[in-house]
Amino acid sequence: MRITCPKDLILEKLQTSLKTVATKTTVPVLSGIRMETKGKDTVELASTDMELSLRLSLKAVVEKEGAAVLPGRLVTDIVRSMPVGDVKIDFNEKEQMAEITSSSADFKVNCLPADDFPRLPSMPEDGAFEVEAGPMIQTVNTVARAASRDETRPVLTGVLVKFSQDKIKMVATDSYRLSVRETEVKSTVAEKKEVIVPRASLEELARLCGAGEEEKVSVGVADGQIIFGSADILLTSRLIEGKFPNYQQLLPEEFKYEVEIDREELLEVVRRVGLMAQKNAPLRLKLEEGKLVVSALTPQVGEARESLPVPFKDEEVEIGFNPEFLRDGIESVSEEKVVLRLISPLRPGLLKGSSDAFLYLIMPVRLSS
Repeated sequence: MRITCPKDLILEKLQTSLKTVATKTTVPVLSGIRMETKGKDTVELASTDMELSLRLSLKAVVEKEGAAVLPGRLVTDIVRSMPVGDVKIDFNEKEQMAEITSSSADFKVNCLPADDFPRLPSMPEDGAFEVEAGPMIQTVNTVARAASRDETRPVLTGVLVKFSQDKIKMVATDSYRLSVRETEVKSTVAEKKEVIVPRASLEELARLCGAGEEEKVSVGVADGQIIFGSADILLTSRLIEGKFPNYQQLLPEEFKYEVEIDREELLEVVRRVGLMAQKNAPLRLKLEEGKLVVSALTPQVGEARESLPVPFKDEEVEIGFNPEFLRDGIESVSEEKVVLRLISPLRPGLLKGSSDAFLYLIMPVRLSS
């Protein structure tokens, strides 16, 4: 294999591939990036940590066809350090070594045989369908942050995704908050599909597609895996097995208090006052006649308090929330107004926009007097 490519182009692809390179593994080939020529002007880069795999297309001048597995992080660092200009990679199959050159810089790097790299799945010929990229990515960015980071309950580290011909619905929860969004979307899916996709996989998909101009994303589900494809990207993730919680049962049917607040104003106040909610201190929200008072107190650190005018005329109520979770919920509302619904200081609160397309349920933090 012998290829030549502009530094900035190959560096971008290498850095993207590193996202799915295994960082802690006893299998050396998983820490590498597989490079294989595809014709006279294309090179495919592949990487995997056996949970998530990625294939990218790179435009390059192919002087000699072939394939090799290069040490991912090292080669990326080498290319990053190269002077501006073209980078040439010349792989010697007999010696299993790649020579990387640019201008007068010359590196020789030990490689691994391409045949040692795991075989990655392809988009299934039957059952694959297309989904509008924009609405799907927007839904991921809204919901995924509510998924758990605790690996002891694997099903909660995933996002429940429901595909239909005119809608996509995503649900995520970490037991302390619940995020639900239903988005209108054009899809060619033949019948409804429901899967649990790891949060990290969807976030990587959003990052990859959000940086491009993709109008549609191809989706295939087979053998416990989900595959997302666009013009030059193929992302494969394992699916999470198990039963997702019945989120409908978690949503209260009625709320005692309701108030509509300007989203940007509320977000700014929560961000400011939240600076003083440290060491697990809650952010306090107190609804009084005509105003919402947001406050925080952390002993040995300090306190903050700020109020917002709101159309509230009911009896006073005060509730505490995790400041990060509250901020995430407000940020996820895409409309100009946020509707805050409460039952009592010890029952979950709900954030939503003017419609019910997005719902964000958040557990309270018990307040000390």
